Amino acid sequence: MSKKSKRRASRTVSASASVSSSGRSEFNPDYSVIKRDLKRIGILAGSFLMVMIILALFQNQILAIFLK
Repeated sequence: MSKKSKRRASRTVSASASVSSSGRSEFNPDYSVIKRDLKRIGILAGSFLMVMIILALFQNQILAIFLK
């Protein structure tokens, strides 16, 4: 029985080694869509932040208009 288990173990090691070496050269992800989405999120977050800052600066004037 020990001979069979040694043979199986050697086969799995060689098979996994060949898959991992070829897998490294084939894996080339394309992140262009993700970059575009992150850019859009950043622009939206920046614009919302600017609107919040502007509203905070003119808070008293805006409240005075609505409370008359």
